[in-house]
Amino acid sequence: MDVNAMVAKARPGVTVTNITERTGGQLSSVFEASTDEGPLIVKVYKPEWAWKQAKEVHVYGLLAAEFTTEIPRVLYVEQDEFTVLTKLDGVPLSELEPPDWRAIYQQLGALLKRMHRIPQPAYGYLVDQILDPLPDNEQYVRRQFAKKLNEFEQLGGDPALHQRITEYVARHTDLANDHAVLCHNDFHEGNVLVDPQTWRVTGFIDVENAIGADPLMDVAKTISYSIRDNTDKLKGLEEGYGVVDPQRIELYRVYHSLELWDWFKSIGEDVHLEGIAADIAGTV
Repeated sequence: MDVNAMVAKARPGVTVTNITERTGGQLSSVFEASTDEGPLIVKVYKPEWAWKQAKEVHVYGLLAAEFTTEIPRVLYVEQDEFTVLTKLDGVPLSELEPPDWRAIYQQLGALLKRMHRIPQPAYGYLVDQILDPLPDNEQYVRRQFAKKLNEFEQLGGDPALHQRITEYVARHTDLANDHAVLCHNDFHEGNVLVDPQTWRVTGFIDVENAIGADPLMDVAKTISYSIRDNTDKLKGLEEGYGVVDPQRIELYRVYHSLELWDWFKSIGEDVHLEGIAADIAGTV
C-alpha cells in the first residue's frame, strides 16, 4: 500500500517524513502522514465498504456550510479506493479529564446546535442521498423501532422486554418535528477533539453514521453514550444547545440502547448486554 503515492496525488511536491497506521478497522485502514506542510489523514477503503467513501465526502461537504476549522477538509478522492483529508488538531476528549466538564459540554452543545441548522430533505440513513426516505419523523421513528425490535427478537432478546418496549413506543404519540436535519449520530467523546492546553474543543470527526432526523435524536445519543448521569455535562450541554424535550430524549435513549444491544449481540460481545437491558427496563 503506497501511502506516499496517495499523498502525492493530493499534495504534489510535499515531502512525507513519516507514516503511521492509526487504525485498521472493518471498513477502512487509516494512516497519518507527516509532511513538511503538516499532517494528513489517508483513508483506504476495503472494496465491500467503498460506498462509505461517498458518504464521508458528501457529509463533510454538507458540514462545510457551517464549519471550517472544526472538521477535516477533503483534499483528494480516488473513487472507491482512498481519500486524503486534513488532520485536525487536538486529542480525543475520551482520553482526557478536563477540569471543568460543564464548560466543555457548553462547547459541544454549541457545535451540535450549529450542525442542526443544516436541513435534510427527508428522514433516513444518509449516504450521498437519503436512503429509503420518509417525509415525517413519526414514520421514521416507528420504522426504526420496528426494525431494531425485530433484530432484538431474532437475536434472542427477552420477549417480555420486547413487549414492554413495543408498548412504550406506542404510548409516545407526539413525534412531530418541523423538518429533518443533519445528525452526526455518533457525537460522543471519542469523536470530539480538544486542545488540552486551553480546553478548547477544536473539532469533531467520524461521520460514518450520519442520518437525516429529528435533532433530538442526535442529542439523545450524546447523552446516552457520554453524559449518562453526569449533571455537570448535562447542564453544560443544555447551556450550549438550549432546552430539550425530556420525554423525547428519553424515547430516543431507549432506541439508542436497543440499537446498541442488537449490535453487541450480533458481534458476540455479551459482556454489556445485561446492563443495557436493565437500563432499558428501568425506563420502559
